[in-house]
Amino acid sequence: MKIVLFDAKNYDKKHFDAANQAYGYEIIYLEPALNRHSALMAKGADVVCPFVNCTIDSQVIDILKEEGVKLIAMRSAGFNNVDYKYALEQGIPTVRVPAYSPHAVAEHSFALLLALVRKLTHAYVRTREFNFSLSGLVGMDLYEKTFGVVGTGKIGRVAIDIAKGFGMHVLAYDPYPAKNLDVEYTNLDTLLRTSDFISLYCPLTKDNEHMINERTLDEMKNTAFIINTSRGALIDSDALLEALKEKKIGGAALDVYEEEAGIFYTDQSSEGIADDTLARLISMPNAIITSHQGYLTEEALRAISETTLKNVKEAEEGRTLTNQVK
Repeated sequence: MKIVLFDAKNYDKKHFDAANQAYGYEIIYLEPALNRHSALMAKGADVVCPFVNCTIDSQVIDILKEEGVKLIAMRSAGFNNVDYKYALEQGIPTVRVPAYSPHAVAEHSFALLLALVRKLTHAYVRTREFNFSLSGLVGMDLYEKTFGVVGTGKIGRVAIDIAKGFGMHVLAYDPYPAKNLDVEYTNLDTLLRTSDFISLYCPLTKDNEHMINERTLDEMKNTAFIINTSRGALIDSDALLEALKEKKIGGAALDVYEEEAGIFYTDQSSEGIADDTLARLISMPNAIITSHQGYLTEEALRAISETTLKNVKEAEEGRTLTNQVK
C-alpha cells in the first residue's frame, strides 16, 4: 500500500514513521495541501491522507479516481472539507480519526480561557520589557462562574469535568443530549444568555454554520467570553469582530478561524496576511488567537497516526471500515 500524506509537517513524519513500523507501508510526505492544484501528486497512490487545511471537492476526487486512489484517510476528526458523498459514489470511501485525545483540545480551551481572563499575554509582553506594573491586568475568578458547553461529545465531556474542577456551574446544549451525563442541559438561547463563558465543542454542519452570529452575540452578557476550539465557521467572524469592538462581549479566545485555509499552519511573518478580519481580530486587546493547535500534543499525534494506519489496514483487507464517514 502506498500512502501520500499531504500538508505534512515534521511532527507528522515522526509519528507516522513510528506507527508504520507495525505495517510497513510506503508513505510519501508532501508539503502542499491536497487541492485541485496538487491532486496529481497522488499519482500511483492507493491512499491519500489529507488534513483539515485540504480541499477535497468533486474536481479533486475525479483526479484522485483517475490516478487510482482507493481511500481518503483523513487524519482528523473533522471532514467538512471533503465531498465524501461524491467520493463514495466514485468508489472512494472516506475514513477519519473520530477521537484521538479529547483532553488535548479541552485542556487547550482552558489554557486560552485562562490566558484571556488573567491577561497573561499582556503581562508577558510587559515583563519582557521589564515593566512590572499591574495596572490594567485585573482579571477574574473562574470559581462559581457559569460555563456554557455547546456540544457534549468526548471533548465537551472532558471540558465539563475541568470546569467542575474549577468550581464552576456548568450548563450544556446539544441537539442530541448524552444519557446519564451529570450536567444541566438547556436550550441554546438560555445558555448564551446566562453563561459567563461559552465554549464550542461541536462539529460543523450545514445546520450550525454561523451559530454564533450578530443575533446570538447580542443575547450574551456584555461580560461574556466565547471560546472556540472546534471549527471556525461556527462563528461569523465579522459579527464577532464588531461585538468585540463595541464591547458587546468581554472577549474571545479562538483556536480556529473560518477562513484559516492557506493561513494557519504556515509562516506569514515576513509578508503579513491579506485577511483584514483576521488581522483585526488578532489586534484586539480582548482577543487571543492560536493557529489550530488544540490537538497538538504528543499523545494526540501518536493516536492520530495509529488510528489512521488502522483505517488503511481495514481497507487493505476488505474489512468493514470502522471509522468511515457515512
